[in-house]
Amino acid sequence: MENPEENRTHRLIVRFKPAEFELIEKRFKKTLFRKLSEYTRNVLLEKTITVTYRDKAMDDVLEELILLRRELNAIGNNLNQAMRQINSVHGNADTKLWANLLTIVNGKVEPAILQIKERMNHYADIWSQKLKAGKA
Repeated sequence: MENPEENRTHRLIVRFKPAEFELIEKRFKKTLFRKLSEYTRNVLLEKTITVTYRDKAMDDVLEELILLRRELNAIGNNLNQAMRQINSVHGNADTKLWANLLTIVNGKVEPAILQIKERMNHYADIWSQKLKAGKA
């Protein structure tokens, strides 16, 4: 436990204009600090402050990749549902034709989806490494 003499017992109350506080918050959010009070103490005591760098372009790319992954998953789910429906209807003469057609489509689409997902994962890994490097 900390020595009572080392506890923070003094308060400093400072007032800011909205624009000033907004600027301080923006700067705080770019750091690794979890609390504004920690950040403020470090600034006032002229201690080291680690600032993270976020590449906005990479954030946009990652967001697009996430949307693309969701869409690809939806396409795969739709193909599986269609296949299940065709397999559940045995009496119709067109069933075998549709089943064969869907098998062919699925055979062409599934490898492409897997390849796209692998590339998306690769880019996400690169993005994560850049983000970790920015925090170090």
